[in-house]
Amino acid sequence: MSPAFGAMEVEHYSKGVLLEPFVHQVGGHSCVLRFNDKTICKPLIQREHQFYETLPTEMRKFTPQYEGVVSVSFEEDEDGNLCLIAYPLNGDHDNLENLDNSDCEPKSKLLRWANKKTVLLENEKISKEWVRQHRKEEKIKSHKLEEEFEWLKKSEVLYYAVEKKGSVSSQLKQHNPWSMKCHQQQLQRMKENAKHRNQYKFILLENLTSRYEVPCVLDLKMGTRQHGDDASEEKKANQIRKCQQSTSAIIGVRVCGMQVYQAGTGQLMFMNKYHGRKLSVQGFKEALYQFFHNGKYLRRELFESVIKKLTELKSVLEKQESYRFYSSSLLIIYDGKERPEVAVDSDPEDLEDLSEESSDESAGAYAYKPTASTVDVRMIDFAHTTCKYYGEDSVVHEGQDTGYVFGLQNLIDIIKEIRDENSE
Repeated sequence: MSPAFGAMEVEHYSKGVLLEPFVHQVGGHSCVLRFNDKTICKPLIQREHQFYETLPTEMRKFTPQYEGVVSVSFEEDEDGNLCLIAYPLNGDHDNLENLDNSDCEPKSKLLRWANKKTVLLENEKISKEWVRQHRKEEKIKSHKLEEEFEWLKKSEVLYYAVEKKGSVSSQLKQHNPWSMKCHQQQLQRMKENAKHRNQYKFILLENLTSRYEVPCVLDLKMGTRQHGDDASEEKKANQIRKCQQSTSAIIGVRVCGMQVYQAGTGQLMFMNKYHGRKLSVQGFKEALYQFFHNGKYLRRELFESVIKKLTELKSVLEKQESYRFYSSSLLIIYDGKERPEVAVDSDPEDLEDLSEESSDESAGAYAYKPTASTVDVRMIDFAHTTCKYYGEDSVVHEGQDTGYVFGLQNLIDIIKEIRDENSE
């Protein structure tokens, strides 16, 4: 059962939601799409779906919340423009549950399925001409993205200026070529398979960036081994080579992608997986430092929270019998928005909760108050996860995932080194 359409009235279950690129995807090759502000979706892979369905209780706080399954179809207009539309699975409209879908109408341009064609609802206040113009613009963008992605692969570390009009978060949609490329690739794959199928199942997951105004995201590929037990010999050899030529084999973790807001210049910095594979252990440490630095000062107040969460996750994984999280990633997320500065000689009531570690290096006698829950640590991507409880796997592992735990411990140690080397 899919609860994603619970906020809609039952009689409108045939409506679909136009899916958009998820602009905070910084790594991976699977297409992640925005369903609404609080929910994303990605193609359903049976093994990953099984993981979320059977997830141990103690691990749930370290994974995105699983919110069900939807059916995704795509349409192509006379100009060859494609779009992806999500619908409830057959029969789901009889068992709707609550899920915040308040921003889907009219912002996400609700559509109705009729005679196998996408027809705009007359009362949605969205004209056909607007849609044609929108798709024309998207088509132009797609051509530019092909060129931009080639540049992305060569440049590997990019800086994009954020326009000053509107909030910072509202401008992010224009500045992530990686997520746009994944979106275009997904559309192309579905187009090529159009003669055979036009409906796909996608899983709905919590949007981990929704609570942040300017999400800073670090995607880390965890473990000393990346290939699954079912990998072909060619895939296995390719993954082993990538691990041996990167920090994965040495410390059990490598950078797979990064997005950091630079408060000093108003830019967004992106680092992709190609650059992450080339980093030495020292380079990995420098990349972590860069992730916690906003261009003006090091966000030292985040370290203790990150270390605490990573240590807790390590303790949880050490107790998981038989799980192997091959090719899984770990996300570290915090808000890049600057906090209001408060003079240290201000009224005591303004300063009573200030952290001594949160002084702004560039502000002299100023400090800022960090908010609660500023950092999130979550495991994602379980397409190659295995466990003896799955039943059908031919290879059964015993004990903890030592490669993943090894990577976690090294990550904790390196963050501690950065903290200690930069303490006041």
